Amino acid sequence: MSSSETGPGGQAHGSVKEYVTGLILSIVLTVIPFYLVMTGTGSDAFVVITIVVAAIAQIMVQMVFFLHMNGSSEQTWLTASAIYSVFIVLFVVVGSLWIFEHLNHNMLMGH
Repeated sequence: MSSSETGPGGQAHGSVKEYVTGLILSIVLTVIPFYLVMTGTGSDAFVVITIVVAAIAQIMVQMVFFLHMNGSSEQTWLTASAIYSVFIVLFVVVGSLWIFEHLNHNMLMGH
């Protein structure tokens, strides 16, 4: 039996080992930024970069271990829609941060 079985509709079903591995990785990728924020360890820039890297890694773990996305030709549309979704989310997040920074700068009125 392979680690990912294919069901009658072509969808993949993972093994318990895959789900446990994904769960452990997800917990680790959540605890690391949480620890940095709660303890105040490192500079603000380091913490923000760590949170962003952990978030991107968390998305990848979720897609691979729980959504069973891979590079197979059957998943072309799924992969394309996931990439589109990532770009939209990045656009919204970066745009929001940019707006917040400019609003903060403009509301200080010369300070």
